[in-house]
Amino acid sequence: MERVVTLGRRVLPRGWRDFGLQLVIWFGFYFSYLAVREVTYRGDTAKAFVNALRVISLEQRVSHHLYELTVERVADSSSLLLTAAAWTYWNSEFTVIGLALLWVYLRRHDGFTRFRNTILLANVVGLLGFWLMPTAPPWMFPDKGFVVGVNHSSALLQTLGNSYAAMPSLHAADALIVSFFLVSTSRTIWAKALWALWPVWVWFCVIATANHYVLDVLAGIVLAVGAVLATAWAPRLFRRLRGVGPAIANLL
Repeated sequence: MERVVTLGRRVLPRGWRDFGLQLVIWFGFYFSYLAVREVTYRGDTAKAFVNALRVISLEQRVSHHLYELTVERVADSSSLLLTAAAWTYWNSEFTVIGLALLWVYLRRHDGFTRFRNTILLANVVGLLGFWLMPTAPPWMFPDKGFVVGVNHSSALLQTLGNSYAAMPSLHAADALIVSFFLVSTSRTIWAKALWALWPVWVWFCVIATANHYVLDVLAGIVLAVGAVLATAWAPRLFRRLRGVGPAIANLL
């Protein structure tokens, strides 16, 4: 037991208790995601298909072309590329995010709180989007030319996934947030370059595998930028509000 405590003091910036708290926060969010999934599934799933058709119609009116189909054809031209895209789709969320959070927590702890809060904020807003606007993904519309890029029939996916969570794309949002914080905390030019390219690759993969529309990705990018700005401004706003209270008291 003493060895475990000693290891925690040496490796963990704030010890086992704080590390346990971070795990509770992370898994608490995940179970909240599952709860929202259940609400979505028990609702009117027809609404998800109507919303998806609206997205498709809007893209066709604006661009006169579904660029998702072009991206899919590029991925389909190489089995290696398609396999890499599918692997990225499955692992870019909880696997990469979890490892990125762990690395920042252990090695760049000063930036961890804002990184965690930005991820949580973006995902909470995204969950509200799934609830208010459930949207069926492209792979559910083979008549439009979309081709399934990954296997959605597994029992694990049916248990833990949300098939109507296309809008906004949390894959797109989270990849950009991870990129922002890892570029800012990495110390080598190669690491910075790698993480700078990460969101672009993820955006390509989620479209290439027919899991998200271009509009989903754009919405995810806006969501990520908003979350990054919000976590930057919130502490300043709170400090100003704390200063306003005493100032008003002095006037009274």
